[in-house]
This record gives sequence, C-alpha cells and structure tokens, in this order.
Amino acid sequence: MTLPVTEPLKLSDFDYELPESLIAQVPAAQRDRSRLMILKRGTAGIEHRIFFEIEEYLVPGDLLILNDTKVFPCRLPAKKPHGGKAEIFLLNERGPNLWDALVKGGVAAGKRVTLSSGIEADIITGGEEGVRTVRFQGIKDIRDALPEIGKTPLPPYIKRDPSEADQERYQTVYAKQSGAVAAPTAGLHFTEELLNRLRAKGVDFATVTLHVGPGTFQPVRVENIADHRLLTERYSISDLAADRINKAKAGGRRVIAVGTTSVRTIETASGAGDAVMAGDGDSKLFIYPGYRFHITDGMITNFHLPKSTLLMLVTAFAGRERILSAYRTAVKEQYRFYSYGDAMLII
Repeated sequence: MTLPVTEPLKLSDFDYELPESLIAQVPAAQRDRSRLMILKRGTAGIEHRIFFEIEEYLVPGDLLILNDTKVFPCRLPAKKPHGGKAEIFLLNERGPNLWDALVKGGVAAGKRVTLSSGIEADIITGGEEGVRTVRFQGIKDIRDALPEIGKTPLPPYIKRDPSEADQERYQTVYAKQSGAVAAPTAGLHFTEELLNRLRAKGVDFATVTLHVGPGTFQPVRVENIADHRLLTERYSISDLAADRINKAKAGGRRVIAVGTTSVRTIETASGAGDAVMAGDGDSKLFIYPGYRFHITDGMITNFHLPKSTLLMLVTAFAGRERILSAYRTAVKEQYRFYSYGDAMLII
C-alpha cells in the first residue's frame, strides 16, 4: 500500500503533546504484558489489547522480521588529567583498540583520559557530529573489558542510571550480533514462550541485523524534513533471510517488520525494487510521508518522540493524521511511551 503524497513535510507537522509522566522509566513487569494498540490501515477504529494477544492478529504464513542486533555496554566512565569527569561512548570499531566514539566532558583532541583498571584512552581526532577517534592503551583489546567497565547505554529520556536489570531488559531475547548502542525496542516485548506459540501457529520468521547507532536519537533541525540526513548504520541480511522474505512476497504473504530498524533494513536492501538482496551494507534510508514501501506489509513499533525520524517513518506507513490521532488516544488512555513503553501493531 502506498499513501498519497498529500501530507505536509514540515517539522512542526510531526509534533504532539506528551505529559512527561507517560515516558516509561522502567520496563513492564513482564515483557509480553505491556499494552498493545491495534491500528488497521484503511479503518478508523483502534483496539486496545495486551501484547501477548498479538497472536490473535497474526495468521499462518505471516513472516515476522526480527533485528537480532545486540546492545553492548558502550558507555565508559573516564577521568580527565586533572580529575574532572568524562565519558567515552563507543560507536564503531575501526581497528585493534581504535574506535569511533562520542567523548563527553569537554576533552579536546590530543588529550588522554583514564578509565578504570589502568586503561587509558587517547583522543586522537575530531569528526562530524562530534564523533572522535579514540585509541585505547594498557589493554590488549578494550572489548574484553567492556562487561566489567562499560555501562548499558539507556536513552537520554530515561532519567536514571542504568541498573543490573537493564543488562537483560534493554535487550531482545533473540539478540545475537553485538554492535548496537540502542535497542530495537519493538522487539523487547517478545518472550521465548510467545515466539514459540507463534511458530506453532505457523507464523514464520526471518532474522536481519541492523546495528542501531546514535542517529536514532538525532534531532531533526531543519523545518523542511526532506533536507534532513540520517547517520549511516550497518546492516546485514543472510541468503536464508532474503530467500524467506522474497518467497513470502512472491506468495502474497504478509511481511511484518518488528520495529523501525527492521523496516529500514528490508526497505534499504530492496533497492527500490520488490525483492531484497542478501549481503552487508550501509543504510542511510530516511523514510517519511510519500515513500513507497516495497517490502513491508505491517509493522510492530513503540510510540516515538515528537518530531523524530522514527515518527515520520510510521506516519509514512499509516498516514500522519491517523498516527497522530492514535497518539492522542494513547495519551488519553495513559499508554507508556518510548523505549520501555507500550507497543502498536499496524496491519
């Protein structure tokens, strides 16, 4: 389904009012007991359910696309030479002990900071969007120390320090490929039991990988949203996953993406065609109203930030007024918003 290109493309058209009290600070007590809003394209109604009831809306032959990226403990507390606090936020590994990173604390290029366990880090160069190149000293491989010294990178709107519980809950149960600095949060609602029930029902699965980067929180600073540019994120689609997706499309079965990251992965790999190509690549795909979806027939998603690229993607799929109306209903019904919040199924 392609929506008519009649929607405005101004940043202010993707705003909505959200009480701060509805921004989830902790996950639901049980993953699959979060709330679920059902939004059917082409109809005006909204249904309110519990997430584990999603199986009632899926049919044998549906193909769910899961992003198996794994969040790694990329926040490294550090001290400046004269004792002030700093932080290194790891992004991408460039080579042995050489990383792209965000460096907080006003540390200039050419300076060195100290981490725990005698590890030091040289801030080598500056780059775009505040990204620096950092080289670690005093350890064979900084990755070996991350479980001990690294912290879970909770989103900036969660106003607390990460806890031990976040190491499990800010991670999908199917996470395998380490490399993300933010979780693909729509997948946080699934349990192994729910996945097994769906398999028993005849629902199929394909796994892709997109390592979520800091661009997921990158604000849009231009009023004409078409001028915004996303930061690059790495993705990978196996031959098996591509084959499953293409067979589902050829057979007229629904392809339902779990999360906006899965949507962007399969749409990027389609190359604006009606089949996906296996392989590794970079995604800069910015989806906003007017985009024609080539692969995605449905999606599971959380509730997103005002004026965010994620909200724009969802409105491209279901319509701006339809989504903003649903968001107003979610506020009225006291849904929980953002990463640890509730979910929406759009079919």
